[in-house]
Amino acid sequence: MAVSVAVDEPGLLLEGPHWDSLTGTLLYVDIHGQHVHRWDPVTKQKDTYDIDCMVGAVVPRESGGAVVAAGTKFAFLDFETRQLNTVATVDPHKPRNRFNDGKCDAAGRFWAGTMGDEPVPTKVDRKAGSLYCLHTDGIVTKAFNEVDISNGLAWTSDNSTMYYIDSLQYSVDAFDFDLPTGMLRNRRQVKTFDPPVDGVPDGMCIDTDGKLWVAMFGTGHVLQVDPETGTQLRSISFPAPRTTSCCFGGPNLDIMYVTSSRVGYSAEEVQQKPLSGCVFQVTGLGARGTPGMCYNG
Repeated sequence: MAVSVAVDEPGLLLEGPHWDSLTGTLLYVDIHGQHVHRWDPVTKQKDTYDIDCMVGAVVPRESGGAVVAAGTKFAFLDFETRQLNTVATVDPHKPRNRFNDGKCDAAGRFWAGTMGDEPVPTKVDRKAGSLYCLHTDGIVTKAFNEVDISNGLAWTSDNSTMYYIDSLQYSVDAFDFDLPTGMLRNRRQVKTFDPPVDGVPDGMCIDTDGKLWVAMFGTGHVLQVDPETGTQLRSISFPAPRTTSCCFGGPNLDIMYVTSSRVGYSAEEVQQKPLSGCVFQVTGLGARGTPGMCYNG
């Protein structure tokens, strides 16, 4: 196994990596930089799209372009014209809220959650966020509220279970998931973390064996956990303490891409941790991911 820098131009708060199998590119966002990035690992070319507010998540659209969760809006991004068209807004009475992580399910719905104002990393207005679903017909529904920091999402291969992270609950939760309707039931914890030791759970992905890989903010690790037993299986260390999210990519979905942050660091801390804010890659893991889903609306 080897950890190396994939994209060595650091951002501020990189998040939400998504491997687009159709184009062979990695999509990810810089939340504080207000950018969507599309990086080609073969040519090393990176295309950057400016967003007019903090952008929490991006996924490709089946019909072309991408859908983003940015500020308190869902919007379509046209890669050709670079235009952003709002399709829905949420949290109208909470103007300081913003979207954070998001991902599509196998039916092509886009799930993304909000969080309250965060003046200092992980110090937020408590219980101000919600988890939303943008359906393929453009309708938005709220799954639940009282969320601190809405984060990682993943589904089992049979689509019967959705995994979810609200970071300040310091756990991975599971729901019974109904694919035809998108209904969630029976929330329960399947893995808990000790923040001083493990860090704060952030983004995550799932492998073909049904094991979860969770980026731990503050400790510079990605942990592989078994949601069936609640046990930690492996730990990967990165030269950036604020690891934020991860996904599998590459032609065989066997390269793990990991995003990181340098938000909140002083100039001296950035000097001490110069790779913070880069995108990393892990090869030789012996694990493969499942394909990222597109938005089907």
